[in-house]
Amino acid sequence: MDYLSRIKQPIESELSDFNNLFAEALSHTDGLLSQALAYIRQRTGKRMRPMLILLIARNYGQVSDVTQNAAVGLELLHTASLVHDDVVDESEERRGQASVNATYDNKVAVLVGDYLLSTALLHVAYTKNTNIVKYLAELGRTLASGEILQLSNISNDKISEDVYYQVIKQKTAALFEACCAIGALSAGATDEDIEKAKVFGQNLGIIFQIRDDIFDYFDSTEIGKPTGNDMAEGKLTLPVIYALNDTNDSSMIELAYKVKNRTATSDEISRLVAFAKDNGGIDYAKKRMEDFHLDCMNYIDEQVSSKEIKDSLKCYLDYVIQRKK
Repeated sequence: MDYLSRIKQPIESELSDFNNLFAEALSHTDGLLSQALAYIRQRTGKRMRPMLILLIARNYGQVSDVTQNAAVGLELLHTASLVHDDVVDESEERRGQASVNATYDNKVAVLVGDYLLSTALLHVAYTKNTNIVKYLAELGRTLASGEILQLSNISNDKISEDVYYQVIKQKTAALFEACCAIGALSAGATDEDIEKAKVFGQNLGIIFQIRDDIFDYFDSTEIGKPTGNDMAEGKLTLPVIYALNDTNDSSMIELAYKVKNRTATSDEISRLVAFAKDNGGIDYAKKRMEDFHLDCMNYIDEQVSSKEIKDSLKCYLDYVIQRKK
């Protein structure tokens, strides 16, 4: 049995209910909007975040209509943020296929993103839980703030690991943290348990992003983005940040600033990628993943009582680290 099947095993029925509700939320009768929503619906991912919400809810109680609507709301907010991010980044691909803005245009993509965001708010309102509504609203603010921080960091003179984590915590990690918080909230968990679940989610999200960043240093047709794509967008990620700060190589630092200014050539980006790999950047990033993995395992061992949920969350964690795309 593969990782995803093992993760889904305790929540197969609940996940099926989520998929039906999510598909309904992404349906419309108007022509162009209907086409764009269908395009998004056909290209959704593996449901990693909804699965996490359902698993955490099961850990603290049960999956309810409140859980399901909160999960749909969060996934719609996440989807909207991806549609908008592709416009901001001028990305033509998402998950290895044409992005919404590339398939239609920026105007349509922005408006579709707005529609998804409004639908997310509608579903979270169905929960009638003000804490969940507040959390999702705060998540939207955090994601936007993280995107702006990332844009401003491109022009920042510092090449800082601290800023790298600040960006992650306001983007990828914020989503995983919200999954755990909302899952726990929907099941009536105590404030103390919600806080512990949030820390677990943040650590899990950091692992997810570091793993994603490592992909950018290797050639693969499965990942959906070319090697060095992050640097082509002006982004310096953990492996190269570590290598630059550890070696203090002036010629490579000069190249890094060209990356941040988006004036580096493809050959220069390739040199910087090779430099990061040759100077321990990948090994360091994997070590940091192991550190966060240990913290996540401590949470699972101490805070999860059900064997089937414990096994599923451990498998989830293994998948995040071992995944190939």
